Amino acid sequence: MSAISTKGRMHFMVFTETFDATVMCRFLDRLAGHIQGKVHLVLDGHSAHRSRKVRDWLAAHPGRIELHFLPGYAPELNPDELVNADLKRSLPHHSWARDQAQLATETRRFFHRRQRQPHIIRGYFGGPHVRYTLE
Repeated sequence: MSAISTKGRMHFMVFTETFDATVMCRFLDRLAGHIQGKVHLVLDGHSAHRSRKVRDWLAAHPGRIELHFLPGYAPELNPDELVNADLKRSLPHHSWARDQAQLATETRRFFHRRQRQPHIIRGYFGGPHVRYTLE
């Protein structure tokens, strides 16, 4: 999972377990630890994002992260979906990952590369459906 900013920064976490509230809280811990000031995080309506555990985490860390939820089914409004599409296009097609560990390694490699390419990250916000994030 990743979080991107209009300034070209990217934070990510690769995990191999099922995505749930525990994984989400771990990601929130990492974001809060790496970013000074308040974080505004745009999310879809996944049940883990809206869970009691996440709400409790937010209550325990007031003023650190504010969640903003997208409408019901609107992936085109989520700039991070463009990151996911880029990741899928960038994974080496000639040698598909043979196991979960290899897929995780290739995914980390992609995210580390993108972290050094802020111009590409800023470009994720250029599409007509996601320009609202720049206002």
